[in-house]
Amino acid sequence: MKKITFLLLLIPIFSFSQTTYVPDDNFEAYLEANSMGNGIANDNYVTTANISGVTNLNVSSQNITNLIGVGDFTALTELICAYNQLTSLDISTNTTLTTLWCQNNQLPSLDVSTNTALTELICSSNQLTSLDVSTNTTLTALWCQNNQLPSLDVSTNTALTQLLCNSNQLTSLDVSTNTALTTLGCRWNQLTSLDVSTNTALTQLICYSNQLTSLDVRNGNNTAISSGNFNATANPSLTCILVDDASWSATNWTNIDAASTFVNNETECTALSIQDNTFGSEFNVYPNPSFGSSKIELGENYNEVSVNVFNVLGKQVATQTHYNTNVIELNTQELATGIYFIKVQSGVKEATIKLVVN
Repeated sequence: MKKITFLLLLIPIFSFSQTTYVPDDNFEAYLEANSMGNGIANDNYVTTANISGVTNLNVSSQNITNLIGVGDFTALTELICAYNQLTSLDISTNTTLTTLWCQNNQLPSLDVSTNTALTELICSSNQLTSLDVSTNTTLTALWCQNNQLPSLDVSTNTALTQLLCNSNQLTSLDVSTNTALTTLGCRWNQLTSLDVSTNTALTQLICYSNQLTSLDVRNGNNTAISSGNFNATANPSLTCILVDDASWSATNWTNIDAASTFVNNETECTALSIQDNTFGSEFNVYPNPSFGSSKIELGENYNEVSVNVFNVLGKQVATQTHYNTNVIELNTQELATGIYFIKVQSGVKEATIKLVVN
């Protein structure tokens, strides 16, 4: 019997590590420098195992133009990629994200529909024309100012405490379901009305430079908003601001237009509405605000002119009658600091002006 000899061939077994494509040189260089690469500079790849378990990634101000490859950071909870030159951002596989800061880039769109764990989203100073946060129901902070948003629906974001949507193109903003809000900034938009009466936790409301004709701040907790944290100026058509206590607001909230006044209800607003001036174009009151006295110029001579002064609650606090005059000297030294309505009448001619007394 022949003896058969078997030769064992030793075949080496090679292990191939999975890699992630990272085409942006600056992004790859950052990962290499922070032990998340593959040890080879500028080859457009990193080792996937080195990034898949990373939970926090901060690549701000790295001159990055795209973040292709970030999708393999599947354990990320915090991504900060602000102050770069990003024109797109795909985070659809980063479903564990709770914090996303991508402000000061050039993003025309942002899809966060799969990032349902987000609690903090800062996407300000981009080029966003729309933003859908309907699935991000755990958001507590949303900063989306300095974009091009014509609308913003935050009705499902009931956990929000901070909402900053300044410098957009918003014509309306419904925050009725956001009852946990403490900070609302919506300046430099095109809002015509704003109702924060359900936002009982508010400590800051900044809504200047809009087109407001209606502002309702009767949330039952106006005293929680300090003087410096309320600003409704640069809303020239805003005559009445509905508040909890008109006297308190007039004393503590000074950042309003001369044409605006605080009232407790809609009836007072109607009663104190500014009437058309029928005296003519030369009718004038100055200085306003008044520091002790103001002059009322009628434009021409009138035989008898009555001047009645009302406070913000509609109560008459002073009355005067003047004869054969075209200029009336109004003494305001006896008036407490605040906002007053001055009603001037002569025959069928009349005008009501708002005067701020300092």
